[in-house]
Amino acid sequence: MSFPLLTATAVVPALGAVATAAVPAAKRTAAKWLALVVSLATLALAITVLVRFDPDGGRYQLTESHAWIADFGVRYELGVDGIAVALLALTALLIPFIILAGWHDADPLETGSRRWRPTQGFFVLILAVEAMVIISFEATDVFLFYIFFEAMLIPMYFLIGGFGDRAHEHGEAAASTQRSYAAVKFLLYNLVGGLIMLAAVIGLYVVAGNFSLQEIAQARANGSLHMATGTERWLFLGFFFAFAVKAPLWPLHTWLPNAMQESTAPVAVLITAVVDKVGTFAMLRFCLQLFPEASKWATPVILVLALISIVYGALLAVGQRDIKRLVAYASISHFGFIIMGIFAMTSQGQSGATLYMVNHGISTAALMLVAGFLISRRGSRLIADYGGVQKVAPVLAGTFLIGGLATLSLPGLAPFVSEFLVLVGTFTRYPVIGVIATFGIVLAALYTLVLYQRTMTGPVKPEVSAMPDLRLRELVVVTPLIVLLIFLGVYPKPVTDIVNPAVKQTMSDVHKTDPKPEVEAAK
Repeated sequence: MSFPLLTATAVVPALGAVATAAVPAAKRTAAKWLALVVSLATLALAITVLVRFDPDGGRYQLTESHAWIADFGVRYELGVDGIAVALLALTALLIPFIILAGWHDADPLETGSRRWRPTQGFFVLILAVEAMVIISFEATDVFLFYIFFEAMLIPMYFLIGGFGDRAHEHGEAAASTQRSYAAVKFLLYNLVGGLIMLAAVIGLYVVAGNFSLQEIAQARANGSLHMATGTERWLFLGFFFAFAVKAPLWPLHTWLPNAMQESTAPVAVLITAVVDKVGTFAMLRFCLQLFPEASKWATPVILVLALISIVYGALLAVGQRDIKRLVAYASISHFGFIIMGIFAMTSQGQSGATLYMVNHGISTAALMLVAGFLISRRGSRLIADYGGVQKVAPVLAGTFLIGGLATLSLPGLAPFVSEFLVLVGTFTRYPVIGVIATFGIVLAALYTLVLYQRTMTGPVKPEVSAMPDLRLRELVVVTPLIVLLIFLGVYPKPVTDIVNPAVKQTMSDVHKTDPKPEVEAAK
């Protein structure tokens, strides 16, 4: 039997989490290094998957299939297409940077703190989330996917509620209350979505008799499995609701600003750059593939909701006083672009949406992690507490600027290509929505440049006059992300070559072709 490479990519961080938990409480540094080594080993496995994946090969590759709960048709089935490979690589790439950026975030507040293994617990939870996200990208059994789609809520709940941001203007007691509120809100929203999805998963089993994504999709394609129109639409709504909460899509988005505000910067990156991608990925893999007719039926409403997310998120980002909440609302706007690209039902739109998932993960990580370094120095998340930082910490200000320019999709940086593809793909089929969505770009420039102007330029405030510039560890975190933003902005072909064949197959699932351009015949 061949080496189970996909299983290994999830098992290594899972076993690493167990090993990190076993490190003695007094050996905090050893726990950090162990977690970092495990994350790098996982990255090496993800690179191996990337190298062995053939974009021109079969749809699902490196497959694994084993009996699990035979009486209910549940199997342990894994497989990756181009979209899953890209997001698997993104996840494995970001986790080492998240761990390095959070190197001191879980250290005890004071010497002799009696809190139970705070440092070990922080890194254990990060590795656990990585394992669950990876297997969610790989699962081709619907029930297996559902288990880990829901299970990742548990470690995320403790990361938000137990290891939140210490920078709070009203003191530690108020911060603890706000963290608990944000963690509970995150959990309740996602649990409700998951319970609705569970009902849809059970309904799918009743209709199809098994949980295999490939078997159900094949049976639907060849006509051996027929779903009544009403049944398909209800099942689609059950799946889509859970994914829209995770994504998040307006009006199911309200948990995200609270969660990102109260989390440490690395955990905020974990939420929006890694965990939330499972929602948009699942729309492509499950909604469109299992319920193609219902997907087309719901498209007009979903596009309107995505458009509202784009404009609403950007408008609220403009008015934020808190740096982290600004990035959170900007992410809601960006997820609107991703969902709009998915449901535009064009190859440009879906390729752009997939590329956007990757590029948004990198750009948000760069911006939020630098913002976290800034906040840790000043001890405040409020924009008004900063000013003139570029004069005392020019490298920090410069990297913050590049992350911000990537967020507004400046040409030459990675998000521009994906946003352009999404808008072109949407405009060719839904020109009015495509035109209105461009308003989000204008607002992005406004909130990004205003944020930079208020924090980095102007007179140096006394509280930041002694602020140190980026240290070596922080440069190791930020520099590769900046390099990737520039490289993929100039040359996105390595990613598009991987995802485009999978996008074509997804378009075939929904029986859609790109609209032909209306060109006046030459006289």
